[in-house]
Amino acid sequence: MTIGSDFWWGTAASSTQAEGAAPASDWFALERTGAMPPSGDGNGFAERFADDFSLYAQHGLAHHRLSIEWARIEPEEGRRDDAAIEHTLEVLTAARSAGVSPWVCLHHFTLPGWFTEYGEGGFVDDRARSYYWARHVAFCAETFGDLVFGWKPINEPAAYAGIYPHGKKRFDMLGAMLLAQRDAWRELRGGGKPVATVHNLSPVFTVANTIPADSMQARLEAMMWDVWMRADRDGVLELPGRASREVPDLREACDLVGFSYYSATGVDAEGAIVPYPTSARVGPMGYAPWSEGLAIVLHRLHEELPGRPLLICEHGVGTDDDEWRCDVLRESLTLVERAIDDGVDVRGFFHWTGVDNYEWNHGFDVQFGCFTRDREPRGSAELLRSYARR
Repeated sequence: MTIGSDFWWGTAASSTQAEGAAPASDWFALERTGAMPPSGDGNGFAERFADDFSLYAQHGLAHHRLSIEWARIEPEEGRRDDAAIEHTLEVLTAARSAGVSPWVCLHHFTLPGWFTEYGEGGFVDDRARSYYWARHVAFCAETFGDLVFGWKPINEPAAYAGIYPHGKKRFDMLGAMLLAQRDAWRELRGGGKPVATVHNLSPVFTVANTIPADSMQARLEAMMWDVWMRADRDGVLELPGRASREVPDLREACDLVGFSYYSATGVDAEGAIVPYPTSARVGPMGYAPWSEGLAIVLHRLHEELPGRPLLICEHGVGTDDDEWRCDVLRESLTLVERAIDDGVDVRGFFHWTGVDNYEWNHGFDVQFGCFTRDREPRGSAELLRSYARR
């Protein structure tokens, strides 16, 4: 069996990575201190978006996830930037004109500085989350919703909680992010457009014979898997070390369980995170791309969240060796087909990324694109086209 003709083939990117950091964003503040490399204008998407969409459409990549940068839309609390709003409308219109269906993310790691500095700090502050964030989501739904094919409101809640705790414990931030996902779902679910999560998922393995009971493996399992799945399945927010509480509308608070997958995670006897499998080739990001892990993720979700449709929101390989990228993609897509044959309800595959872009603390040193920054197609672009055009 081949993947069906209604399967969503696409690419994914974020505003900061493709357009550069917004001057009013918390990420731009980090760049100014020298803590992060400068993002400049990203890969030039802000000027070249129409050509990029045409390029994607020509290769059968008819869906694209982009992010609307809140710090551009509302650089100061209560003041919206008309030029940024008009530009976003132009981008979405160009996607539609090129035959590309846009999916919109509203938080991809970066936020307005005024939001992260409010109260207790961004999403962990109840008012900041339930009022300012919800207000922004409602504004985007009303302003851009007619041009949007689908929504992926929050990118990788656990990754954000782990990297950007804003002075709070990581599980407190994770709980707040799941509530923010729920708040976005409340604002978006009546618009008739599919809404997906984007959880960062990785199978976790030990590479030692013995590990302590309070292990890194257990913490990673809780952060990446247990907390959000309990919320989605049962409507219960259960954070390690805290009393569980029922939040009924966390249950199935999105149409699709979407996720990103790049690698499995190994934990050694000292609790250090190491590449897995230990013998696998490691890329410049320090992990080993491993297609079998994608199959493990798909089957685990299918078994533990029965009946929930799944969406691969990100999968790719950061490398300057495109032949290796193609090898990984071929194996991964073969395993996706097998999972579908096994009854796993997979609705789409989004490659990270289309055009090489800014890779956060790695700057421009890591190439994830199936197209170069000069918009030259790599072999991986042709490989994806061969699948999409079947």
